[in-house]
Amino acid sequence: MAEVISATKRRAQVILQELLRAGKVSVGPLARRLKVSTATIRRDLSELEGRGLLRRSHGGALPIQPLLYEPFRHTSNYQEQERQRSAEKRRIGLVAAELVGDGEFLAIGAGTTATQVARSISLHQGLTVLTNAINVAMELSHREDLKVIVTGGFLSGDWFALVGPGAIQSVGELFVDKVFIGVDGIHAERGLTTNYPDQATIHRAMMRHARRKIIVADHRKLGAIGSALICPLKGVDILITDKGATDEAVAPFIAMGIEVRRA
Repeated sequence: MAEVISATKRRAQVILQELLRAGKVSVGPLARRLKVSTATIRRDLSELEGRGLLRRSHGGALPIQPLLYEPFRHTSNYQEQERQRSAEKRRIGLVAAELVGDGEFLAIGAGTTATQVARSISLHQGLTVLTNAINVAMELSHREDLKVIVTGGFLSGDWFALVGPGAIQSVGELFVDKVFIGVDGIHAERGLTTNYPDQATIHRAMMRHARRKIIVADHRKLGAIGSALICPLKGVDILITDKGATDEAVAPFIAMGIEVRRA
C-alpha cells in the first residue's frame, strides 16, 4: 500500500512540476513519460483538481488562475511583470521549492518571482508561511494542510504588498527557517536593492530573522542597482537565477561564498 501511495505522489510531483514549467500539461505525453495508462493520468488530474492544485482542461490541465488578479487584469503593472520572463520565473520557483522540507516555517516576500516560489511548494506538507504579500496568501489559501500568516501594515499600490510599521513589527516577532526574497537588483558591492523603498524595510526585517536567506532573481537583476537598499550581501546563503546568467555575472557572488543555482 505504501508503494502505491509513493508512486501516486511521485506522479503528482512530476505533473505539477511540468505544469509549472510549461504552463500546461496533456494526458498523452504524461502517460508516456510516466509509463502508465491515460486513465491513470486522468485520475491523477482529477485528484489534483479536487485539491485545488490545477484546473482540468480538454485533454490535460492548466494552472489555477487566482481570482484576486481579476480586477487588475487590464490595469495592473503586476500583470505585465508576471508576463515578462514568465518561463524563467517558473523555473526559478521550482528550484526554490527543492530547498523546502516538509514542516518548515518559511517567509515569502512580495513580487512576481517570489510568487512563483509560493506556487511551487504545492507538494510540501505541514508548512507555515509568513508573507507580506496578499496575493501569495491567496495563492495558498486553499491549502488546508498549510498555515498562512499575513503581516499587518497598509497596502502598497498595485503590488499586493503590505508595508509600514505594522508589517515590520509582526515580522520582528517571528523566526523562520528560510526566507525567499525577490529583488530589483543584486550587486556585489551595493547589495540587495529594490525600486520600492517601503518594501525594502519589510524585506530587510524578513531577512534578519531567517536562518537561511535565499534570493530569487532572473539574470537581468544581476549587477543591477535599485533605488532603495534592502541589505548588504553578507549573510545571503543562496542565489537562484536562470540559465541566462553568465559565468561572469555570477562570479562575484560565488567569490563572496554565496551558493548560486541556475534554473
